[in-house]
Amino acid sequence: MGRKSLHEEHENHERWLVSYADFITLLFAFFVVMYSISSVNEGKYRVLSDSMVSAFRNPTSSLEPIQIGELVRSPLMMPDQINDVSERPMPIITPMLPSVQQENSSKETSDKDIIEWTPEDIATHQAFNKAEAEINEIAGHVEEQLDDLINDGIVNIKRNKFWLEVEIKSSLLFPSGGSDLVPDAIVALDKLAKIFVGVPNRIHVEGFTDNQPINTVIYPSNWELSSARAAAVVRLFEQSGVNPDRMAAIGHAEFHPIAENMTEDGRAKNRRVVVVIVATMENRQDQRVYDFELLKENT
Repeated sequence: MGRKSLHEEHENHERWLVSYADFITLLFAFFVVMYSISSVNEGKYRVLSDSMVSAFRNPTSSLEPIQIGELVRSPLMMPDQINDVSERPMPIITPMLPSVQQENSSKETSDKDIIEWTPEDIATHQAFNKAEAEINEIAGHVEEQLDDLINDGIVNIKRNKFWLEVEIKSSLLFPSGGSDLVPDAIVALDKLAKIFVGVPNRIHVEGFTDNQPINTVIYPSNWELSSARAAAVVRLFEQSGVNPDRMAAIGHAEFHPIAENMTEDGRAKNRRVVVVIVATMENRQDQRVYDFELLKENT
C-alpha cells in the first residue's frame, strides 16, 4: 500500500494581528487605569484615608460585619398589643429605601462641606454678608431721601453686595460746560452728605461727559471738565462734614458712555456724576478678596 503524500500547510501571514490586538488591549487597559488613578474623588479619598488610619492605629480583635446601606427599626408588633415588656420581641432591622438613603447622604455631604470650611473661609463669608447688609441699609436711606428725583429719572440707584452707585444727571448739578454746582444740586447733595457723615465707608465721586469736544482756558479737554465736576461734589461733601480721608474725585471724560453719543438724549445720559459708596471690610485679607471680586465684576 502506497504512503500518502503529506500536504504542505499554508503559511499564515496574518499571525501578527493576534499579537498586535493583545498589545492594543493591554495599552487600552493601561490608559484606563492611569485615567482612573488621575481622577480622584476627594470625598471618597478622605473616607478611604480615614479608614486606613483607623484600621492600622486601632486594630480590633475580631472581625466586624460590614452593613450595606442605612438601617431603620420597625417593631414587630404595636406596643399596645404587648402587656409584658420582657415578652416584647426584638425589632426587625430592614434596609432603607434608596431614595431615603440618597437624601440622607446628600444632607451629610452638605453638612460636611460646611464643617470643612477653613476659619478664613468662614470669616470671609461673614464679612461678605455683613458688607451686603451694610450696602442695603445705606441704599434704603438714599432711596428715602432722593425718592422724588428717582421717580423723575434724574437719579438712578445701582447696587450689589460690595458697593452702591448713586448716578446723578449733570443737568441737575451743573450748567452746560461748567463745574459750578447749581442751587438745586446743593439741596440734593446735602441730603446725601447727611447720610455719608454717619457711615465709615469710602466714597468715590466719578465725573463723566459726552463726546463733544471742549477747549477753553479753564477746561482744555473733557478730562479737566469731568475731574472738576467730581471735585466740586467732593468739596461740597467735605463742607457738609464728610471726612475727606474717605473720599476721592475721579474724572473719566467721555470714555465710559452708557448710551450712544449720536443723539442728544444719549449724550444727556452720558453727562453724569456717579457717587460710589464702597462697603467696609474689617481686615486686609477681606480687603484683598474684596478687591479681587471687584476686579472680576468690572472685567
